[in-house]
Amino acid sequence: MFDLDAHFRLHAESLKLSSRRSELIARNLANAETPNYKARDLDFRKALATALGEGGGAVGMAATSAGHLGGSQSMNLDNLLIDRTPLIESLYGNTVDVQAEQAAFAETSIRYQASLNFVNSQLRGLMTAITGQ
Repeated sequence: MFDLDAHFRLHAESLKLSSRRSELIARNLANAETPNYKARDLDFRKALATALGEGGGAVGMAATSAGHLGGSQSMNLDNLLIDRTPLIESLYGNTVDVQAEQAAFAETSIRYQASLNFVNSQLRGLMTAITGQ
């Protein structure tokens, strides 16, 4: 039998993590002028490996009965957050590098769009297979 959840799991997790990373970058950019603000980022590769159960820190649930539904717990990303180290120190202790943040935001947006395109393509393929067209 075809497991639809497993088929889309990589891209579903990628979309969630890209969204979370975009929020962090937006927060960094919003606080670019805040004294002593420490920029944070998400280690995307490590977070994705953890979400997929490849990093040894996967969060999951075990079914103890055949009647249990499969499920997942939301992953705690706080331990996967990293502090950004700026190339040039700010006079006010702020570690936000606006150009680096904008580049990271662009990279994250591209990653998000690529995952959406893949999911859309796969869904169109499945619809074609279902309808027989």
